[in-house]
Amino acid sequence: MDKLRAWAKRLKRQSLTLYFAARRSDTPWYAKAVAAAVVAYAFSPIDLIPDFIPVLGLLDDVVLVPLGVWLALRLVPDAVLRECREEAERRLAEGGRKPVSRVGALFVGVAWIVCAAALAVWLLRRF
Repeated sequence: MDKLRAWAKRLKRQSLTLYFAARRSDTPWYAKAVAAAVVAYAFSPIDLIPDFIPVLGLLDDVVLVPLGVWLALRLVPDAVLRECREEAERRLAEGGRKPVSRVGALFVGVAWIVCAAALAVWLLRRF
């Protein structure tokens, strides 16, 4: 259980690092785009797959977010990453709250609406 807690804490720190990297002007545009997308989803108050759905609900938290973080960390230059890690450590040491992504929540909400509309159209045509 301690390993799982440590992993979750590390993921939170890395997500916060990417949050700062996505806001910097010296981060390349492609790294900034991936980091912003990962951070928007990771800090979104709404999950793409709700946690109450058995197994699948945890899939995004256990697979999608870590894969996105891994990819974004590979794209951000090392010098920028070092400075952003320091900033994230400082913020966490001060007890700062994690950011909340309203854009991520909006994206997930729109995705759910599009899926519901597509399902409704499919059902109407089928029956």
